[in-house]
Amino acid sequence: MFAFIPQYGSLHEVLMDHKLAALGDAYVNFIYSLALSNRRGEPIGAKVDSRILAEALKRAELRKFLPSRADRHKQADAAEALIVYAWIQGLITIEDGVNILKQHEDATEAFCSFLLMAKRRLNMRGLSSSVL
Repeated sequence: MFAFIPQYGSLHEVLMDHKLAALGDAYVNFIYSLALSNRRGEPIGAKVDSRILAEALKRAELRKFLPSRADRHKQADAAEALIVYAWIQGLITIEDGVNILKQHEDATEAFCSFLLMAKRRLNMRGLSSSVL
């Protein structure tokens, strides 16, 4: 879909791509803002706290794909990279993301569900998720 994004051979490669995470940061904040705007009935711009994304990554059991020294910020980056990569691959739509985030009152649970959906759809596409 986008020529500037490489094809990754494993989930680990996606999670560790810092440039992909930078794009994912904007995408995740956009989706989160849309979901909050929809819930509250007015436009809202919001930023997702790295604590929420890092905890969601752990709950989704994706932490094991990162080096043991990965701090909370790197874990949040990994979550953002995975979500935006699934979108770039055409496996998750903006509407999918907004709907998942709207379904959960707790943002951590919402992002855990979002990450699990992204991983499941990428695995169906053939992305390897073997642990290091």
